[in-house]
Amino acid sequence: MDLKLVSESGAKTSKSIGLADSLFGQEFNEPLVHQVVNAYMAAGRAGTVGQKTRSDVRGGGAKPFKQKGSGRARAGTIRSPLWRGGGKVFAARNQDYSQKVNRKMYRGAISSILSELARQDRLMVIESFSVELPKTKSLLAKLDAMGLDNVLIVSDVLNQNLALAARNVARVEVAQPSQLNPVNLIKFEKVLMTSAAIKQLEEIFA
Repeated sequence: MDLKLVSESGAKTSKSIGLADSLFGQEFNEPLVHQVVNAYMAAGRAGTVGQKTRSDVRGGGAKPFKQKGSGRARAGTIRSPLWRGGGKVFAARNQDYSQKVNRKMYRGAISSILSELARQDRLMVIESFSVELPKTKSLLAKLDAMGLDNVLIVSDVLNQNLALAARNVARVEVAQPSQLNPVNLIKFEKVLMTSAAIKQLEEIFA
């Protein structure tokens, strides 16, 4: 399929770029995208929380007071969950939240998302995109001229000025083709890619 390139004013130009149907011409597979997005987010969880049960807490080996005669409830250890400083009844343990997603499923989800972005006219391709100074104000002015407010910018090269200008804006993110993932592709309203980034992306997911 062919897609018209846009200018720095946001208008479509007479130039067009050919997109590979294997990456941009697939049907939208919602169950697959849902599964891959969930797996990607689950893999980002640390899973390092840890608490101690009554057997893990130090101390409490001796009976705190005799069984009878004190008028108090019987107790066998000061590390009971009922006591201050005791262990947890249902203690949280370290665990791995990652889910298995094979390469074919992951690539299928990426191509499904990219195809849907192209169909919904949310994918914009530009010849090149950069800012002269690492200033957020300059970047926002350039995006306003293009009518973009919530956008993922995908550039073929790491532009230091562009990365510095965008790092303090919550609704703008800059990435390279190798850094794309299902979450940041569906997170933004628009995806602005350079034509060279499109070619890199097709090589990565060929």
